[in-house]
Amino acid sequence: MTIITVQSSYTPSRVPVIKNANFDQIPSWVSLKSSTSSVKISLKQGQVENLHLVSLSKHGKLNEAFEFFQEMDKAGVSVSSYSYQCLFEACRELRSLSHGRLLHDRMRMGIENPSVLLQNCVLQMYCECGSLEDADKLFDEMSELNAVSRTTMISAYAEQGLLNKAVGLFSRMLESGDKPPSSMYTTLLKSLVNPRALDIGRQIHAHVIRAGLCSNASIETGIVNMYVKCGWLVGAKRVFDQMAVKKPVAWTGLMVGYTQAGRARDALKLFVDLITEGVEWDSFVFSVVLKACASLEELNLGKQIHACVAKLGLESEVSVGTPLVDFYIKCSSFESACRAFQEIREPNDVSWSAIISGYCQMSQFEEAVKTFKSLRSKKAAVLNSFTYTSIFQACSVLADCNIGGQVHADAIKRSLIGSQYGESALITMYSKCGCLDDAHEVFESMDNPDIVAWTAFISGHAYYGNASEALRLFEKMVSCGMKPNSVTFIAVLTACSHAGLVEQGKHYLDTMLRKYNVAPTIDHYDCMIDIYARSGLLEEALKFMKNMPFEPDAMSWKCFLSGCWTHKNLELGNIAGEELRQIDPEDTAGYVLPFNLYTWAGKWEEAAEVMKLMNERMLKKELSCSWIQEKGKIHRFIVGDKHHPQTQEIYEKLKEFDGFMEGDMFQCSMTERREQLLDHSERLAIAFGLISVNGNARAPIKVFKNLRACPDCHEFAKHVSLVTGHEIVIRDSRRFHHFKEGKCSCNDYW
Repeated sequence: MTIITVQSSYTPSRVPVIKNANFDQIPSWVSLKSSTSSVKISLKQGQVENLHLVSLSKHGKLNEAFEFFQEMDKAGVSVSSYSYQCLFEACRELRSLSHGRLLHDRMRMGIENPSVLLQNCVLQMYCECGSLEDADKLFDEMSELNAVSRTTMISAYAEQGLLNKAVGLFSRMLESGDKPPSSMYTTLLKSLVNPRALDIGRQIHAHVIRAGLCSNASIETGIVNMYVKCGWLVGAKRVFDQMAVKKPVAWTGLMVGYTQAGRARDALKLFVDLITEGVEWDSFVFSVVLKACASLEELNLGKQIHACVAKLGLESEVSVGTPLVDFYIKCSSFESACRAFQEIREPNDVSWSAIISGYCQMSQFEEAVKTFKSLRSKKAAVLNSFTYTSIFQACSVLADCNIGGQVHADAIKRSLIGSQYGESALITMYSKCGCLDDAHEVFESMDNPDIVAWTAFISGHAYYGNASEALRLFEKMVSCGMKPNSVTFIAVLTACSHAGLVEQGKHYLDTMLRKYNVAPTIDHYDCMIDIYARSGLLEEALKFMKNMPFEPDAMSWKCFLSGCWTHKNLELGNIAGEELRQIDPEDTAGYVLPFNLYTWAGKWEEAAEVMKLMNERMLKKELSCSWIQEKGKIHRFIVGDKHHPQTQEIYEKLKEFDGFMEGDMFQCSMTERREQLLDHSERLAIAFGLISVNGNARAPIKVFKNLRACPDCHEFAKHVSLVTGHEIVIRDSRRFHHFKEGKCSCNDYW
């Protein structure tokens, strides 16, 4: 190796340090090998080499710097303290722990008593690179400590959430007589983020007062935010009111605290004060105040804030546009949400997630899936786990297992399945799509299923009609130490309802509060009414309704009325119909079911009166719709549908079962009645399914329906499964029906 020769002699232990040179201007091509011994400069021996080493460090060229470092080592050229300092800074900035450790080992051998300044550089490098273990070890070894040393470690402990260590070292720092810098207080205050740390926060506040730092706006703001995070809003407001200079972050911090504590009106009042005092604010304040408006559903006030946003030209900013979208969605103003979304210049993953979630909230599930597909097709698609959870929910309602499975696979590929709600949404999706095996697989893949996942799986079996399995899972869940919640009991009671388990239902309702400390709500009592009514125990159901601790709501009477129709009790059905129409005059069940009862009993005048009342109120019965998936495409049918390309084949297939329709089971001798039954949407879907399987007897036919299955079509499906040998699965609005060899999994109980 050729060393640059210099005129003056040098002593390795006395290499000069140049601090004022502009090292960034030193070209990185300078090398020990680039000169010959004939080159002479008026610098001390080793200074050029150290200049080059510093240059490489400043340019972030660590690999080259370390190679050059080794060349200097071989040539016996000493590395200056400043060079070490620059190298450690480069390791810190580039988060290169491996280089930093090697450099530290070399420094120990090369410098016998490093200065506290240099050791602090090493300490900061370890902390920034995330190696608190190395930092702890060095800190304990240091013979001399100063405020920077302690501040570095306290900040590192605080940022890592090691509050006890941070506070302990802070106390020792005060005992040593070192005066903490103001940044130390702000760092410590930021680490206090829950009510358990409130006492420590108060003590630090007291130190701030004694140190005479109350006029420091940054520290005061830190105290306000600390009290907010620790849940002491009274203290936060007291400090806030005493501040001479209120920074915008102090205003927004207190507003966030009020909003999170459910005090949205206080947050809005604070916003009004901010405007009145003419405080300059940043865009974050809009996010906070719009959230407060959303929680109160203050649409008009939110619109005024939107006008302010538009006036300032901030609509296109994603930090403001996204909260606007979320606000309008939560206020059920979806058109405004869409317009706000379109104004955002560069929507991020939260923006897209909000608009997709909005489609789901508005029951526009197909549009949600369509938007997701459009987003997914973009090269720079911005997605997050919440987006996938929304799509799982959409596929659940649409009963589209094909798309749901594809989205599931895509989420796995991107590692974007939410650990809690995402997996639970998957279980629900597969369950409602009739794929319990897939739901079971997702459940079993979870390391520690939480109550949401357990409840989703129990609900899936309840929805499927597997009452015994649903109850077994509930008992297993309890034995695992999991505490059921109110939604879990809805699933359990639903399972009892679908299987006629009256005594079991009473048992679970009675033990909710006593054994599990879950207070029953009107929804749980409605489930019990449904259990009684489905079982034909109508008098017991009526007595139960009179004695329950809640006034019967619309669902109470609807469940009871449904039981009256199932068991053909005209007298009680008439009472239930009147009660339901009084509570919810817009619910068509209060007209349709009594009408059916009157016509069944031959009371045509009463039936006409009910229908007249329904027409006067301009109400229409929800149109029956059934759909079936074939080769990845959804085929929909409504009552009397003749728009399908294969309409002729479908009706010809249905005519093959004319003999069954003329039988005693339907008791319908009128030709007109037979024609009406022929037009039912689920029959059209079943017929299309029979055509599509092309004689493959093993292929099941899976039909989905938006309303409950009618008795006539239920019998029809049983007959088709017996005659054709096909398993038929119908998911109506309440549950699954599996028809096989002339029998249904519900045992004709639904």
